[in-house]
Amino acid sequence: LYVTLEHKKLRTALNYILLNLAVANLFMVFGGFTTTMYTSMHGYFVLGRLGCNLEGFFATLGGEIALWSLVVLAIERWLVVCKPISNFRFGENHAIMGVAFTWIMASACAVPPLVGWSRYIPEGMQCSCGVDYYTRAEGFNNESFVVYMFVVHFMIPLIIVFFCYGRLLCAVKEAAAAQQESETTQRAEREVTRMVVIMVVAFLVCWVPYASVAWFIFTHQGSEFGPIFMTIPA
Repeated sequence: LYVTLEHKKLRTALNYILLNLAVANLFMVFGGFTTTMYTSMHGYFVLGRLGCNLEGFFATLGGEIALWSLVVLAIERWLVVCKPISNFRFGENHAIMGVAFTWIMASACAVPPLVGWSRYIPEGMQCSCGVDYYTRAEGFNNESFVVYMFVVHFMIPLIIVFFCYGRLLCAVKEAAAAQQESETTQRAEREVTRMVVIMVVAFLVCWVPYASVAWFIFTHQGSEFGPIFMTIPA
């Protein structure tokens, strides 16, 4: 963040999205992880209902901003490389709209538990707070919110990322074939393939364990789960 603010040359449209990703990580560190470290030293969440709501909100907001930033990055790469829209140039205004979009989508996930659609509760080792996947508490409509989260904030981003990077990979391979596989195009193809694999694997590693365990807990409410197992989505 400091380097980008100091050097104007780094203030490119693409770097706006990367800066947004860095801000999201700061939200998670200072709003989530730092609080969890403090409560862990006491053995349970000691900050009360307000503290639980704040910690759950900032951790969820940061995680969702990061998630949707990866989606915007995938869309940006698809638009720039595959050119589905002729004469399109990804500029500063598009980057700002992309950043705004990530905050809107993140807020659409993090705010509802504060206003009665689901709720934030201590989870896992009871030292951090998150969305209530565990109970069917009356008046909170946890079931509908969890389904909404799983579809809108996991499945749809997953589909978009796979589609964009899949099309990107196909476009690079087609370009390489058209240029008769010169050494330069082969090297470019390998680099893009490596980038696609890393981005997709990173996305899956970050979100599939959380989503899978949370969904399993949600669909098996009433069963007994150990604290270590329940800590995975925490």
